[in-house]
Amino acid sequence: MIPIEETVFSRKRWIESKMLAYGFHKANKTYILEKPFLDGDFKTVLSVTPKGQVTGKVIDSMPQDEYYQLRQEAANGTYVNKVRSAYAALLTDIANACCGDVLFASPQANRLTQAILKRFQVNPDFPWEHSSWEHSSRYQSYGAFRHRSNRKWFALIMNVKREVLDKDGNTSLIDILNVKISPAQGEELRKTPGIYPAYHMNHKTWISVVLDETLADEKIGELINTSYQLTTT
Repeated sequence: MIPIEETVFSRKRWIESKMLAYGFHKANKTYILEKPFLDGDFKTVLSVTPKGQVTGKVIDSMPQDEYYQLRQEAANGTYVNKVRSAYAALLTDIANACCGDVLFASPQANRLTQAILKRFQVNPDFPWEHSSWEHSSRYQSYGAFRHRSNRKWFALIMNVKREVLDKDGNTSLIDILNVKISPAQGEELRKTPGIYPAYHMNHKTWISVVLDETLADEKIGELINTSYQLTTT
C-alpha cells in the first residue's frame, strides 16, 4: 500500500516560509507539525526532511497510540476509510498551503527537465494527464519529451514502484528515465549501477535510469543526447 503522504506530496516542493506560517517548527533540521483532525479524535505528526521527504504518523487521541489500521490494505471498514479520507484531506490542505507544484517527484528529474529545455528547447508533455480510462491515475505523472519535428519520444520520465526494477517487493515510488540506446551499448550500460532494462519498452534499444542521484546529471545528460540523436528520424 503506497503511503498516503507519498501520494499527496509526490510532485510538491516545500516552501519554508509557508511551512512556518502554517505551524511547522524546526527541530534538528527537520520540520515538524502536530495537528488534530476529525474533531480531535486523531492527530497527525508530520515530519519533513531538508530534502523534502515526508513521514507521517496518525495518533488515536483516546489511547494515544498510532492508528496502524490506516496503513493496512486489508482494513476496509467504514470507520477506517473515514479516517483515511479525513487524513488525506488534511494532507491536501497542508500541501496547498505549504508547497509549490513541480513537474516530477524527484529533484534530479526536475533538474534534467531544465537541462533538456535549455539544450533542446523541449518541455515534457503528459499524455495521460487527463485520461479517464481505468487505472489511468498511475500514469498521469508520466512526462514524454518529444522531437518538435517528428513528435517521437527521446526521453520519458515515469514515477513507478521500485519493485518493477529490482523485483524485490519494494513498493516505494521512484522517478525513472527511459532513453534510447544503440543495441551495441546495451550490455555494458546495464552493468552500470542505476541503469536497468527498460521498463515497459524494448529492452534491446531502451534503458531505464533511476533518478535518485546514483548517476550524475552529466552522465545522464550524455545518455539523453544519444537518445535524441537516435530518434531524429
